[in-house]
Amino acid sequence: MSRKILIVEDDSSTAAYLAKGLSEAGYSVESARDGRDGLFLASEGIFDLIIADRMLPGLDGLSMVSAIRAAGIDTPVLVLSALAAVDDRVDGLKAGADDYLCKPFSFAELSARIEALVRRSDRVATEPTKTKLAVGDLEIDLLARHVTRAGRNIPLGAREFNLLEFLARHAGQVVTRTMMLEKIWNYHFDPGSNVVDVHIGRLRRKLEDGFPSPILHTVRGAGYRLAADPV
Repeated sequence: MSRKILIVEDDSSTAAYLAKGLSEAGYSVESARDGRDGLFLASEGIFDLIIADRMLPGLDGLSMVSAIRAAGIDTPVLVLSALAAVDDRVDGLKAGADDYLCKPFSFAELSARIEALVRRSDRVATEPTKTKLAVGDLEIDLLARHVTRAGRNIPLGAREFNLLEFLARHAGQVVTRTMMLEKIWNYHFDPGSNVVDVHIGRLRRKLEDGFPSPILHTVRGAGYRLAADPV
């Protein structure tokens, strides 16, 4: 089965050049003309690689990449851009891109970078799946769906466990309410819902009552953070 690549490029000549070259190289190609359509297609999770121009209409390339990563999509992303300064390249990588190629570029270099990203992705895919997560004295057995803190069993409902697992996979990072609504409840936009706060409150009581230190922290105006340290 051929590898599937998503091209997100608003310049029709560049998009056609990429599609032709990649198709001739044996890849299956799908294209989008703006960042919003690119994000929609990327969210399907069916691509082996995403090639995205930085300057896109609707949603710029780096914002699209950030949204892809926030949604938990780990498909490799290669950003193409005429912005070649060091700070520009750093911004691209910090946004979540795996590689950054400056325009103009040779197709040979593009092809080599694609092959390297696909190889790296294949290695990650063949690594053993993690079955346990730990955050400080909190331990989560993903297979048994069993949670303990400092050796004490903490019974959780199915939704609470899914929420905790999502927080633990982003341990130390701020997780927004929007991210949790989309991942756990499959809500794409519901600004009036307090379902996240209600479940976080229940989960926090179970994780912290009777223990000397907090582990589920509120980041005012942003979201929540699961971490053993308060900062």
